[in-house]
Amino acid sequence: MHQTINIGVLAHVDAGKTSLTERLLFDAGVIDRLGSVDSGDTQTDTGAIERERGITVRSAVASFTAGDTQVNLIDTPGHSDFIAEVERALGVLDGAVLVLSAVEGVQAQTRVLMKTLRRLRLPVLLFVNKIDRAGARHAELLADIRRLLAPHIVAMTDVRDLGTRAARTRPRPLDDIGVRTEIAEALAETDDALLARLVDGPLPSPAEVRAALAAGTADGRAHPVYFGSALSGEGVAALVEGVVRYVPPSPAGEDGTAPRGAVFAVERTAGAATKTAYLRLFSGELTVRQHLTLHRPGARHSGQITSLEVVGRAGARVLTAGNIARIKGLPEVRVGDRLGNLGTEDGRPRFAAPTLHTLVHAREPGPAAAARLHTALLALADQDPLIHARAVPGGATSVLLYGEVQKQIIAATLVQDYGIEADFEPSRPVLVERPVGVGEACYEMARRGHTGPWATVGLRVEPAATGSGVGFGYETELGALPRAFHTAIEQTVHDTLREGPRGRAVTDCRVTLIRSGFDAPVSTAADFRGVTPGVLGAALERAGWRVYEPYHAFELEIPSDVLAQVTARLAAVGADLAESASAGGGSGWLLTGEIPVRSVHEFEHALPGLSRGEGVWVSRPSGDRPLPGGPMR
Repeated sequence: MHQTINIGVLAHVDAGKTSLTERLLFDAGVIDRLGSVDSGDTQTDTGAIERERGITVRSAVASFTAGDTQVNLIDTPGHSDFIAEVERALGVLDGAVLVLSAVEGVQAQTRVLMKTLRRLRLPVLLFVNKIDRAGARHAELLADIRRLLAPHIVAMTDVRDLGTRAARTRPRPLDDIGVRTEIAEALAETDDALLARLVDGPLPSPAEVRAALAAGTADGRAHPVYFGSALSGEGVAALVEGVVRYVPPSPAGEDGTAPRGAVFAVERTAGAATKTAYLRLFSGELTVRQHLTLHRPGARHSGQITSLEVVGRAGARVLTAGNIARIKGLPEVRVGDRLGNLGTEDGRPRFAAPTLHTLVHAREPGPAAAARLHTALLALADQDPLIHARAVPGGATSVLLYGEVQKQIIAATLVQDYGIEADFEPSRPVLVERPVGVGEACYEMARRGHTGPWATVGLRVEPAATGSGVGFGYETELGALPRAFHTAIEQTVHDTLREGPRGRAVTDCRVTLIRSGFDAPVSTAADFRGVTPGVLGAALERAGWRVYEPYHAFELEIPSDVLAQVTARLAAVGADLAESASAGGGSGWLLTGEIPVRSVHEFEHALPGLSRGEGVWVSRPSGDRPLPGGPMR
């Protein structure tokens, strides 16, 4: 085995990405029968929920070989509620295959995925699936792809008997002068050297055009397009050849370099304490019994590898750069943990925070049932840390969500994997507060007859830049307090603002310690932890605050004749329409804009009736806006 390529398979729901993954594994001899999404027996949708619903919920990894190349396939979720799961996987990929349906074509979620892939400059090959279905398109779909997805695409296959069960594909030979000229002209739009050859002659050779296509694909300028059918297998071999030829393999890394890697998925069997982490290694090596220290924002943890299985390499006991392994022995591992210094985060996916909040109650009464529910939700949070499960007074557990489908998946998982039936309160948007002015407050311990906490704490709160989070600083003299007391104040500030004095997180502010004092014989860190929340709350009260609600950016495709009804409903639920454009060859409209999260579920529920079931909707977090009304004091 000479090289490894890690490929993500991405698509809008129902475009056929899981079926394509199944076909790739079957054709390579990895599995001896084709599974079906409809029958729930596919290789990568291993969870009971995924099999039952026919959707991918968690990233899964499978592997096959093509010649001397190992291809690791990462099958990612397609539903918009799991976009964060998709984005986690992108950070470990060498390239991606974006699947479209030849019938439905470019859909809203397809555009969202392509924008993300192009932003990361990942090599992307397009696979147009379902050419054997009635209504399949070729030339007009290529035009839609150029207009809506990426302007510089290269059609690699022709199709005959399109839209019938007899549909077949044929690779477009570069030996054909007409084909070579067409492909060279498409590539020359972003390749000055190739353009000069076309202008001055002679026509580039097949090898030169192939090299130009490989270079353009590698840096995200050009995108080969393959047509085929995952069900029949037509066109899949050409896609595999394209992956191996046009996606640069994972760099092998230098000998002796420190190991660097990222955890992009975590599995834990219900009721079992052992976790299995999927780790992509970028440099160095890992072996069984090796000690690791993993990092995440604000924390780190260590463990010893007790089991290491390299994906696609049975019997291998050493994980080398460019490959993926299933690792056990890291009890605190979570999705997103990093090994070593991966350098700047610029260009890596940033996971938008969930925008919905719900409380979950065990249907069975009693504290024991509530504890079991909380433990189960914490286990699910290991697989998706952004849901942020935490206990709240009264026995419930608070959970953050991206959408209602995610809530349904969590509820079904609790029943099937943990035997726990739970009730979910209606979802509410996650509101946050930001201070609008400067406020100060102080608690002063008395020197005589003192009966309260033995701590003096003075704090100032002031606004900070949007997106900066919470900063903490000091104006007190260095060494005025023991380190333990400083730590108690700072940690308590962050803990208090995470929940907020009024039950809403406070963010984008700077808190400064402006006064401090202690009594050496009697003061403890507990005194400072006890005093700080009240002082912070008083300073926030004096600063004043404004409440913000989350918004989603949306893209919506609808038939032309329902435009008026749909835009009226969008206005009624508080959405702002940013742009509207003709789509689908003039038979429909593409609407974009922003909508309050509190209105998303209502509009999604109404859309099928408004659009005769033809509306295609995708939304994702886009920031927040002030609630109506001025600042509060």
